[in-house]
Amino acid sequence: MFTGIIQSVGAITQTTPVGDDMQLAIATHQLDMSDVQLGDSIAVNGVCLTVVNLSPTHFGAHVSKETLSVTEGLQHAHAVNLEKALRLSDRLGGHLVSGHVDGVGEVVKFESLGECWRLDICAPHAISKYIAVKGSICANGVSLTVNTVTGDEFSINLIPHTLANTTLQFLKPGSHVNLEVDQIARYVERMTEWSNEST
Repeated sequence: MFTGIIQSVGAITQTTPVGDDMQLAIATHQLDMSDVQLGDSIAVNGVCLTVVNLSPTHFGAHVSKETLSVTEGLQHAHAVNLEKALRLSDRLGGHLVSGHVDGVGEVVKFESLGECWRLDICAPHAISKYIAVKGSICANGVSLTVNTVTGDEFSINLIPHTLANTTLQFLKPGSHVNLEVDQIARYVERMTEWSNEST
């Protein structure tokens, strides 16, 4: 589990095809890796990946064909948001995030509102029903609060700190982002379905 509070902006420095899968080398930059071991989980742009090798400045991760097919931004070298897995003693500053991407959204608008910025994203229709005003959503691993929802599109206000410390600053109209909806919404839907099935 993760919180959606980014701990460092790292970078995918090498991608190596392994059959239909991919092996990644990821530079950790400011991420404290002193307590990371082989087999631990690290969220990379919101995707939960397993550490398969370690060096003082990098870690390696193996990405399956299935993960590559449902996520964005793991196939090429670029800056990525990094977060180590949540410990039970950690503060939950964002919201509970699993690192399992629900769909890939597309940036519709990214404009300045003075010191803050407005980010509008069009979500895949299949997950739009889980996105609610004042609810939480994870975009490229960042825990965000939804301000407005219109059909499949939703908007977010980004404060300067979030832009300065995540890769969201590099987005532009047409960019694609990994989205994970709030888990509570999915459980509520399933409980409602189950209740209807039982009556």
